Amino acid sequence: MSENDAQPTQRRDQAHADPGGQTAPPPAGQESGQDTGDHNGAQLSTGGEAPGVPEAAIPELVIISGMSGAGRSTAAKCLEDLGWFVVDNLPPALIPTMVELGARSQGNVARIAVVVDVRGRRFFDNLRESLADLEAKHVTRRIVFLESSDDALVRRFESVRRPHPLQGDGRIVDGIAAERELLRELRGDADLVIDTSSLNVHELRAKMDAQFAGEEEPELRATVMSFGFKYGLPVDADLVADMRFLPNPHWVPELRPFTGLNEEVAAYVFNQPGAKEFLDRYAELLRLIAAGYRREGKRYVTIAIGCTGGKHRSVAMSEKLAARLAAEGVETVVVHRDMGRE
Repeated sequence: MSENDAQPTQRRDQAHADPGGQTAPPPAGQESGQDTGDHNGAQLSTGGEAPGVPEAAIPELVIISGMSGAGRSTAAKCLEDLGWFVVDNLPPALIPTMVELGARSQGNVARIAVVVDVRGRRFFDNLRESLADLEAKHVTRRIVFLESSDDALVRRFESVRRPHPLQGDGRIVDGIAAERELLRELRGDADLVIDTSSLNVHELRAKMDAQFAGEEEPELRATVMSFGFKYGLPVDADLVADMRFLPNPHWVPELRPFTGLNEEVAAYVFNQPGAKEFLDRYAELLRLIAAGYRREGKRYVTIAIGCTGGKHRSVAMSEKLAARLAAEGVETVVVHRDMGRE
């Protein structure tokens, strides 16, 4: 997991800052994406480079395909959680264009995953041509193919009561057979085939992590949210802690106008019996929970810290807890849901 060395925590309104400027348009008379030189297997000429500026690096490309119902969306979500730029159901003819756009992103899009399948109908027929185009441009790509037995696929389609995209007026098994025939050649070209017949969602995520997470442990991202019980529980909370066991600064006249972000309020809260002990023990408990979440493939957790109005105690505790998590390498965002509502 990566540490935020400069700033241990960040507010939600800072979490989506502009990642950078835009790529300058190519010079007049030069087509964007025009091949202007030899390829070395690691770079792609996108046209319009200024003299002395190195050509854009080719993004890493993974193509996810396979049988409908075999877990393509789960595999794609796993890569998205690992930081890949994921495009679902992209027409295969647009894959080379997607790679060139990534190459011109100045490193902002370094890894691209594209989900292609029979939902594209006639567009799917262009896949072979697109793969040849990528090979001609020396783009390294990997194909991940999700496989599953007929019995498992039938059970999954029946459980969600949806038709197979190719069954038409026939049965589910007819659609599965037609899809297997369409994908036969692609399966033979696959770099990685995963049979999900006996896998659950967590086991499939673990297999994808093993292939694509590298040596780094998958990140866990945490949102620490303060709230007031009088305004209701946060609907998206995974864990809830109640700070109403501590004295309320609301009843201290000189502290009432301030919030838990104020140093005097925070000092008052953490000078109360049990406050520091709670912080230490809850942070230790979260280490245990976080390890289990990673094993189960969970990448996001919302920790809600509540008090009566969401202004004093919960705010002060949320700030301290978020700082602890960030110091341990957990990417942490702090949200004070109800501060200012009184």
